[in-house]
Formats: sequence, structure tokens, C-alpha cells
Amino acid sequence: MSTLPAGEIDHVAIAVHDLDEACARYVELLGARIGLREEVAEQGVEVAFLHLPGETKIELISPMDKAGAVARFLEKRGEGLHHVCVRVANIDAALQSVIDAEVPHIDSRPRIGAGGARIAFLHPRALGGVLLELKEVAP
Repeated sequence: MSTLPAGEIDHVAIAVHDLDEACARYVELLGARIGLREEVAEQGVEVAFLHLPGETKIELISPMDKAGAVARFLEKRGEGLHHVCVRVANIDAALQSVIDAEVPHIDSRPRIGAGGARIAFLHPRALGGVLLELKEVAP
């Protein structure tokens, strides 16, 4: 298998039932600062990015309805770690590496995520049960 051209961790995402309550809890407990907060209609979620000292970010994700993947995740597993996101310079090349190496993946083409970023997900089977998001970030 070839090495995926991944960079640093961009964020860790946590699935929550109530975004407002979770934001308040993380701000109070960790002193986090709330950054971008938006609805990502294509994925059926509302997200909030929390900034910790340095460049550390936590993404809280909450379903907008009961039909989406995050709603199913919460129903099955409850609140907790949803995915880890790593930065890639060229998501098209990264996805092609994944496809060529026959790594289990969810997306064969990039989709638009929070903040308009181009993203794609690798299937949890690829990394021992951890959902991995690739996020294109210009070098």
C-alpha cells in the first residue's frame, strides 16, 4: 500500500445531541473559543468549531434531522468521537492514492464540508474502526 500524503491533524470531531449545550460545556470546561458555526445541509448536520490554545480544534457535530449518518451514529453509539480529520494538500491526488491502493473509502470524489472545504472520508475499516476525514488545505 502506498503512503497517503497526509499532513497534520486538522481537528477531532465529536458527535453530540444538543449543539448549544455541548458548546457551552466545552467553553466552560476547556476555555475553548467558538469559531465557525454553520449548517452543512449536504451532510444534514450543524457544526461548531471550537478553538483551544495553539492550533488545536474540536468540531462538534449535531444532526439536523433523524435521517442522516450522524443521527444514526448517535442512535447506535451515543455521543463521542466521530472522526479524525487530517490535512492534505491535494485531495484529488490523495483520493486517487486511496483508490489505487484499494483502501476502503466512503467518498470517491471530494464533497463540500464546513467552511466550503473540499473533504472526503475513508471508511472506518481502513483504520481499525476510526472514520478518517481528508481535508484539502493549500500548502
